[in-house]
Amino acid sequence: MRVYVPLTLSGLAEAYKTGELGSGPFDAYAVTPALREWYLSDDIEELEYAALSRAALASLRLVALDPGAPRRRVVVAVDVPDGAAVADPDRGLDPASLGEVRVGGAVALARAAAVHVDADDAETDVTAAADALGAADRGDDDGQFVVDGAEDHELLWFATQEIPNLLGLGG
Repeated sequence: MRVYVPLTLSGLAEAYKTGELGSGPFDAYAVTPALREWYLSDDIEELEYAALSRAALASLRLVALDPGAPRRRVVVAVDVPDGAAVADPDRGLDPASLGEVRVGGAVALARAAAVHVDADDAETDVTAAADALGAADRGDDDGQFVVDGAEDHELLWFATQEIPNLLGLGG
């Protein structure tokens, strides 16, 4: 099963250092039955993009919580065994948790298929979006418009062997 793990660049650096994503149960995003129902598509690529987008929003929330983190969203696409990631049936159709799954334990970074990261030119919009998240969550339309501005930036795809370059460690 492919899951999308939201991180910050600082979180990616930690995962690179330890060789693992998460140290215990952690949240990720995947194509869940609720996401399929919400998105109304049978196209797996569209559904995976929707799960990636949900993870990107969760990454934005992590960026907002960490003032020292670079203002770029990071999502790691990783393959886990079936059953290793489970959706909470009680939150299934809650719009805030669409696609959310709980991964039972640490996952080797070596299982990652790719890393998705904002380009440098997204930093201004991601910074503004991180600052506007609270207002958007309270229903403020202007705040939501700012958050949507970050979502207008497509995350770039990187192979896992490019992680050292993303972190400024060289190749």
